[in-house]
Amino acid sequence: MRLLVTGGAGFIGSNFIRYLLSKCREVEIVNLDSLSPSGRLENLLDVKKDKRHKFIQGNIQDKRVVDGIMRKGVDAMVNFAAESHVDRSIKEAGPFVLTDVYGTYVLMEAARKHDVKKIVQISTDEVYGSSMKGSFDESAQLNPSNPYAASKASGELIARSFYKTYNLNVTITRSSNNYGPYQYPEKLVPKLVLRALRNLPLPLYGTGEQKRDWIYVLDNCEALRLILEKGKPGEIYNIAAGNEHSNLEIARLILRITKRPRKLIRFVADRPGHDWRYSLDTTKVRQLKWKPKNAFDPGLRETVEWYRKNEWWWRPLLEDDFVSRDTPWQ
Repeated sequence: MRLLVTGGAGFIGSNFIRYLLSKCREVEIVNLDSLSPSGRLENLLDVKKDKRHKFIQGNIQDKRVVDGIMRKGVDAMVNFAAESHVDRSIKEAGPFVLTDVYGTYVLMEAARKHDVKKIVQISTDEVYGSSMKGSFDESAQLNPSNPYAASKASGELIARSFYKTYNLNVTITRSSNNYGPYQYPEKLVPKLVLRALRNLPLPLYGTGEQKRDWIYVLDNCEALRLILEKGKPGEIYNIAAGNEHSNLEIARLILRITKRPRKLIRFVADRPGHDWRYSLDTTKVRQLKWKPKNAFDPGLRETVEWYRKNEWWWRPLLEDDFVSRDTPWQ
């Protein structure tokens, strides 16, 4: 199988490539990534010499680049490429619309033109908006609260329209919050870990009681592989592990693992449109015989240890304002 992975130098994309190369001998991966802030070749050093992986630097908005790749033959595509940081989208929404919406259109049109047999469009639980109780199943109304979530919802609709109009074999996944190695430290877990390791304050929005469902990145990768192989055309699949924790609980766990005092926690003014809680019903993906393998506490400890041992990876990123500033995450 010749597989196009877009955004494969990012957090989930690079973990997915590494996972797939370890599990599938016959796969050939073309990795298209623009190397924007969170996309880094450092995420792929351990597969650099694997001849089954070819990296191409380029933007999914570039029709010439995308068409050139697909013209050579692509059996399937997994689209991770996205602007994905909520605070960045609040500051400037334009890049999110261009990448997450127009970029998705470019990919779908090229896939239609070149007869790509299977497409997995990666989305997020944030498209549902907030829920005070219960869990969203895949039929729930989309109700995004910020430009990032709105751009991902719009990208979904573009992808799904190509299924309905052109019979393109598209499936959509909506994952809960991922954590694990190689995550760009503007996001909650790596940001708090790196600040704790350096004895810096851990900033939390509002009261820190906002709740998220956490999944170890390799569990998500395994679900994505199953959906790529067995997912039904036109279907949407929620992916989550049932590890619901508040941001405050996450901060306290990280402080306990790193043996730092709780007094490092700092509460700051909440951001606009901040969703209170996400929760997903995962019945459909579990029908594909998937279930998460990594319990949350040991998974978080392994993640903290990875950042502790790999300062070479994160130290250069401290120059990014969204990483170094004393405001929270996403």
